[in-house]
Amino acid sequence: MRSRGPIVGIVALFLIAAFAVFLSSRDFKTPKISLPSATRDCTVQSGDDSPPVTLDAAQMANAATITAVGVRRKVPERGVVIALATALQESKLENLPGGDRDSLGLFQQRPSQGWGTPEQIRDPRYSATRFYAGLKKVRGWQEMRVTEAAQRVQRSAYPEAYEKWADEAGVLAAALLGRSANAVACTVPGEPLMRGTAAATSLAKVLKLDWGTVDTVPAAAGFAVAATDATAGWRYAHWLVSHATDHGVKSVRFAGMEWSADGGRWSPIEGVGAGLVQAEVFADV
Repeated sequence: MRSRGPIVGIVALFLIAAFAVFLSSRDFKTPKISLPSATRDCTVQSGDDSPPVTLDAAQMANAATITAVGVRRKVPERGVVIALATALQESKLENLPGGDRDSLGLFQQRPSQGWGTPEQIRDPRYSATRFYAGLKKVRGWQEMRVTEAAQRVQRSAYPEAYEKWADEAGVLAAALLGRSANAVACTVPGEPLMRGTAAATSLAKVLKLDWGTVDTVPAAAGFAVAATDATAGWRYAHWLVSHATDHGVKSVRFAGMEWSADGGRWSPIEGVGAGLVQAEVFADV
């Protein structure tokens, strides 16, 4: 007796194909789900042929804070590069409220491993300070690859993961350390979060928290920061632009250049010297 298996199989395939055509012809009015795309409010240019780095406002502010803490602790540029690469890998430069097990913050440090309390670790200045302290304990870290030095501090399950961020971290460090002029440009979308006296007071407070003792001069629409040389001036100028969105910075002027929130670009301007970095905030409405 001839087997019916092949015939049954062909019929089944025919029915499946017919049902698929039927489904494709129906309109079930299923709502379309669109995922939000991350904004890229800041562009950091390199001083060479390296491609620019793009970050959102929060990432940029965190990168600027990590760098300022490094300068305050007298960490050489190589250490700042390692710290930025580590934070890029661990959190994408976002101050995360959680992570793997009890990991927290920019560097995904764990309270259970002695990094500090959850409240401390969520403070970017504290977490950056703890990272640099750990890095300085690593003998010969200056001669190591970025990923090797970072791994000695972090003890990650993916020890090679940090290296892929070395180039981006180098671009960020060069700009935020002041080696590149007018290299950080951010746009300020929508209405500023802060204005007037409140913005100027908050901005000056955060500036001193990041940098320590800073000489500032009050101004009608903000304040100015004393710059001992061009490198220090661009450090402060880039830091101010990096914090523009969350502290209502309208413009920054230094060494014949002006960054404006209206357009988010640096442009030449006359009458602005290199002795002071001038920060103007949005006026009260």
